[in-house]
Amino acid sequence: MARLRNLVILTGAGVSAESGIATFRGPGGLWEGHRVEDVCTPEALARDPALVHRFYDLRRAALDTVEPNAAHHALARLDAAWPGDLLIVTQNVDDLHERAGASRLLHMHGELRSALCAACGIREGWAEALPPETECPNCGMLALRPDIVFFGEMPYQMERIEAALAAADLFVSIGTSGAVYPAAGFVQTARHYGAATLEMNLEPSGGSHWFEESRMGPAGALVPAWVEELLAGA
Repeated sequence: MARLRNLVILTGAGVSAESGIATFRGPGGLWEGHRVEDVCTPEALARDPALVHRFYDLRRAALDTVEPNAAHHALARLDAAWPGDLLIVTQNVDDLHERAGASRLLHMHGELRSALCAACGIREGWAEALPPETECPNCGMLALRPDIVFFGEMPYQMERIEAALAAADLFVSIGTSGAVYPAAGFVQTARHYGAATLEMNLEPSGGSHWFEESRMGPAGALVPAWVEELLAGA
């Protein structure tokens, strides 16, 4: 561990699941009772904006009913204490990492508590319901939509993520399925640049064979133990 300085940590739905937030795909391939194609594509937004906006309104409101868990708090502790570079890249659109205290954080798939103007591109903090044709406070167009990266759209800040992976000494994936790209390919990028790799998950992911080490179990138990281990050797 003495050689570790730069860390990149990818978190997925398995981290927030222990706080009571539904994982990305539930039974039967549904996302909280909906087909992903009905609520998370540009075509869905164009076809039925009321459904898409209502779906994310409900998810945004549900954030008030959940709290960060031990994994979120452990990563926030690591963020505050780690002397080298650290970047938490989350696929989650909730705000539990922030509420736990993490600051070196990037939401690659957008955020529930944010609105995006489809006309001018501004991103605006948003805590209330977001009906279709809400006026943008920047340009005045009736073009605000959920600030969520839909299927077929480019995740946020990919250049920054790629640069962090290229400089990383250790890449850690926590609570991810290993099935959604480009995040599923981060382990290969990290290995290409020489980083050590660690996976923590309830069960082996679709990309487990790419990791040098895998630890299986709930994030709320594995992550605090790993952070303790890491900081003790820093």
